[in-house]
Amino acid sequence: MKCPACGNQLQEMTVSDITVDVCKGGCGGIWFDNFELKKFDEPHESAGQELLDIERDESIVIDHTKKRNCPKCDDMIMMRHFSSSKKEVEIDECPNCCGIWLDAGELETIRNLFSSEEEKKAAAEAYLSEVLKSDLAVQQIKDESAEYRVRSITSIFRFLCPSYYIPGKQDWGAY
Repeated sequence: MKCPACGNQLQEMTVSDITVDVCKGGCGGIWFDNFELKKFDEPHESAGQELLDIERDESIVIDHTKKRNCPKCDDMIMMRHFSSSKKEVEIDECPNCCGIWLDAGELETIRNLFSSEEEKKAAAEAYLSEVLKSDLAVQQIKDESAEYRVRSITSIFRFLCPSYYIPGKQDWGAY
């Protein structure tokens, strides 16, 4: 496989029975297949420590604005998004195989963001609550405004076209 960042040939590296592909001697990036990153992304996971010091060539300059192709899937462009609600690390993820590419230094930053999975989930819930709270308030105002308009129009039609019907007393029916 070729490195999506610098084009070097990726080398396999086995850490705790898991084989990842690293750009050794190139940009120092790491390719994680689907669900592999979860086994290295927390500081208490000692296996991840071995992946923090990958030999790299400091003279290689990476263009982080350039779109990257998945090293595993032919002609598949990876999506770039933040790895957590703290928005400190942008990762590249393949929409086809769900593999993740981390540039040099990004694994260390991810490992230092949260001390546990529980802390990560709590931060994500707090972020969503904060974001959705304002969106829900705006939606509630819109709903109340729409409800007021509907009630106003309904009352106008009730005045123009009464909907009461007294059985046996009216032969024209009810609206």
